[in-house]
Amino acid sequence: MTTAKQKRGIRTLIVLVLMAALCLPLLATGCGKANESKKSAAGGKKLKVVATVFPAYDWAKQILGKRAADTELTLLLKNGTDLHSYQPSAGDIAKIANCDVFIHVGGESDGWVKDALKEAKNKNMQVINLMEVMGKNKKQEEVKEGMQAEKEDDEKGGEEEVEYDEHVWLSLKNARTLCAAIEKALAKADSAHADTYAKNLKAYDAKLASLDADYTKATAAAKNKTLVFGDRFPFRYLVDDYHLDYYAAFVGCSAESEASFKTIAFLAKKVDALNLKTVMTIENNDHKIAKTIIKNTKKKNQKILTLDSMQSTTSKDIKGGATYLSVMQSNLKVLRKAL
Repeated sequence: MTTAKQKRGIRTLIVLVLMAALCLPLLATGCGKANESKKSAAGGKKLKVVATVFPAYDWAKQILGKRAADTELTLLLKNGTDLHSYQPSAGDIAKIANCDVFIHVGGESDGWVKDALKEAKNKNMQVINLMEVMGKNKKQEEVKEGMQAEKEDDEKGGEEEVEYDEHVWLSLKNARTLCAAIEKALAKADSAHADTYAKNLKAYDAKLASLDADYTKATAAAKNKTLVFGDRFPFRYLVDDYHLDYYAAFVGCSAESEASFKTIAFLAKKVDALNLKTVMTIENNDHKIAKTIIKNTKKKNQKILTLDSMQSTTSKDIKGGATYLSVMQSNLKVLRKAL
């Protein structure tokens, strides 16, 4: 079985091959023809902003405000591709190489970014690594009691690497910190509109703070403080924000999809012990594990509720009006039912 780490290594190799292929047609011009026509935003060209994941894309869009119409804003993971299995195309790498602001998560799934940035044509590019912005506030992946650990083929005697939870956007408190970093980068790349970005950030930050307060109120009043997930669990930042507990089949970045009977039995017993009326999943899930957990409970009548981790948001969803705030508002409604 190919592990998540092996998959990430394969993706990095693919990126190197893609970059080589991208440069071959441009050898006659030193692989830099695109740079000849590239000017800064101040020089009259459109500001170019590239984000790997939907939350960062939408944050940039909100901070740009009306300026978004005059900005080439690109979301790379726009077809529902999961961050953990994303493989950048030659076109994606070219967009990154020529942008003014590049926003990426920065976890192990982004192992390809370092090599991609070596192709950068814009030496003044502002690069935002969300995990780096979080600093000491980023959290290590947590293997909870009953959770099925990821199968790793580690070398004998090798030290286990520390893995951090990449889903930093699933916290409104984190979002406020990360948006401030994006505003700062946009202002550096396009100083002529720095005041506009600052104003837009202030207005958006107030909305984030208001929704954060709604979450605090709802969770504080809840009788139940524990969630059981028949799925991966990317919501650790969220539950920690509001002092909730959880049990899950897998960690958030796991590549596993089949839960063992031991894991199923453990989670079913937790549902019984806590007298829970729901079992949780994330988006784009077939609910197979959740259904099996329910079949192994005493009452066998729990409902399945879904929280959206925003890892599969598509361009179609965006055209339909999906925003970071709208998804988090919907998640709050689901949490109220679950708690």
